[in-house]
Amino acid sequence: MARQAKEWLVIVNPNAGIGKVSKDWGKISLLLERYGFDYQAVFTERPRHAIKLVTDNVADGFRKILAVGGDGTMNEVVNGVFKQTQVAAHDITVGMISVGTGNDWVRTFGIPMEYEKAIRVLRKEYTMLQDAGIVSYYNSNQQDRRYFVNMAGLGFDGLVAQKTNADKKRGKGNPFLYFKHLLGSLFSYRSCNTSLNVDGKEVKNLYFSIGVGIGQYNGGGMQQAPDAIPNDGFFDLTLIKDLSKWSIIANVRRLYDGTIKQYHKVETMLGKKISVHCKTPILLEADGESLGHSPFTFEIIPQSVKVVVNENKWGQANKIQPRAV
Repeated sequence: MARQAKEWLVIVNPNAGIGKVSKDWGKISLLLERYGFDYQAVFTERPRHAIKLVTDNVADGFRKILAVGGDGTMNEVVNGVFKQTQVAAHDITVGMISVGTGNDWVRTFGIPMEYEKAIRVLRKEYTMLQDAGIVSYYNSNQQDRRYFVNMAGLGFDGLVAQKTNADKKRGKGNPFLYFKHLLGSLFSYRSCNTSLNVDGKEVKNLYFSIGVGIGQYNGGGMQQAPDAIPNDGFFDLTLIKDLSKWSIIANVRRLYDGTIKQYHKVETMLGKKISVHCKTPILLEADGESLGHSPFTFEIIPQSVKVVVNENKWGQANKIQPRAV
């Protein structure tokens, strides 16, 4: 087996942030060099390319990987970490410089959006083991599965992500793209009679949207799972029941200020194994990536991904204690 010549593999998605990475890579690379990163950069060329880049380069000896891109880039890197067969997933260190349109994974872990501040945090290399999830879903009649490390959205969230990602592929986008499709989709989406099994407990209702959270944020700063603890071995479920379009508009602020669970049309649960069936197939997104449709099964993989986090937020003295269940 060939050994890597550098310490870090930096996986760069030039299209992330609607091309922002391509414009800013020169600045980012200079900062990495200034702060003493010994790295080799590789660039993604197509969707899911980062998965292959990880598996190939782990086979060549790399054990530290830095994603430069959006939440989707991080998702692909993590899927590569799980798919490689050289070492256990938790033996690989993963960090992120977030240059996407959502930037939600880094919010939970206290990684700054500003490049130099983020690199200072990464240079300290303070790590923790976070949970990962694996979701099984369908594309037509073909079953597939995907790992994720932040949040999965079902139903309305899946539709909004599908429209948002379609615009991004066409090169259209701005910081308000997700919010634009969130409002626009209100007039076409219909809630679905949905059955869930959460660790053996059956739940049925007419649901508008379901969030399955490891991290706290999605949709570019929405706190759909405000109490989520990313290393406690549980998914945080946020179940939004059917409600009028005007009620949705009036309560969007709750998604941003973390009070969503206080609304009477919202249920929250914790779970490790979840199955979801809907009378009419509903769409899925995970870490912002549009995937497939129901039925779904989710399973938590506790403390399975070693990630670089902000010590000021996740250091031993400040570490959030797991909740009693």
